[in-house]
Amino acid sequence: MDDTSLDSLVTPAALVDLDRVEANLLRVSAYAREHGLRWRPHTKTHKTVELAALQLQAGAAGVTVATPREAEVMSTVADDVLLAYPPVGTGRLTRLMALPHRVRLTVALDSREALEGLGRAATGAGRTVGVLVEVDLGMRRVGVQSPEDAVTLARAVASTRGVEYRGILFYPGHVRSPLAEQDAALREQSARLGALVEALDGAGLKPGTVSGGSTPTLWRSHEVAGLTEIRPGINVLNDRNSASVGACAWSECAYSVLATVVSTAVPGQAVIDAGSKALAKEEGFAPEGGYGALLDRPEVLVRGLSEEHGLLDLSATAWRPRVGERVRVVPNHVCTSVNLHERLHVLRGGARHATWAVAARGW
Repeated sequence: MDDTSLDSLVTPAALVDLDRVEANLLRVSAYAREHGLRWRPHTKTHKTVELAALQLQAGAAGVTVATPREAEVMSTVADDVLLAYPPVGTGRLTRLMALPHRVRLTVALDSREALEGLGRAATGAGRTVGVLVEVDLGMRRVGVQSPEDAVTLARAVASTRGVEYRGILFYPGHVRSPLAEQDAALREQSARLGALVEALDGAGLKPGTVSGGSTPTLWRSHEVAGLTEIRPGINVLNDRNSASVGACAWSECAYSVLATVVSTAVPGQAVIDAGSKALAKEEGFAPEGGYGALLDRPEVLVRGLSEEHGLLDLSATAWRPRVGERVRVVPNHVCTSVNLHERLHVLRGGARHATWAVAARGW
């Protein structure tokens, strides 16, 4: 059997269309340059060294990570790493301090406790770690709650040994509306961010970096006054959620899961061998619901998922698959799906081109 054919793959299998990836990278790189924004993609989406290298080659200033494992893996190709997660706990700090000293390490935090632990670890390791004070602009997950709190914590950072105050960070993950409906949310971000920067500047702590952004808000990032850096993750591969809010076209979805139809016994549906352990059972942004859609037939939704079964809803199509037929599913959320796979099968021109390990999975 032809090794470049998808027919030789055992399903479910994670696929990446390299032609689409490269087009996605060119688009975001051009956007960042046009608007004078530093581009620091979040690698939690793909957890893959080869994709990080492509992002850096396309103009990314560094990478963003969420875990020590991601930091360890990405430091093999990146000299500038941002951990956008509070560095709490001896285990996490020990691994971060063991990163190569050539790596310019920055972390985001929102508490004195995290700061003090980081300062001790950095001093003990003989390195200086940058700090971005994380602020909450509406996500209500982490981040200091007021300009006064930001000034207090930034002041503490500036006086702590082993660390260096580099600015502020936020994540607008609560903004999930279509691009055309984001006006009010973006105005609120600008106003709140402006108040924070003004307070910090007034205290002699003007942030050198103001890091934010997400894939749903990516193409309107330049409208957020004061923003200097964007950290989109999903846009390199895209997914059904991104397409649902207009952050990408369906033709820009570069990730799918190859699956095999294993049953058509129940009328009105087909069952595939990609369930929650391949696609991830995560609710999406699309009003019609479901957990994914077929790449070549987006009207066919994955209506239900159990661990090893995916239920395709055939009510909106005249297509009737046969048992053994193969399909490609674009999941709602690419990040959670990729994390379920050990490898990505990379396509070029529709044929198998390479296989890349999802090396930053796990602990």
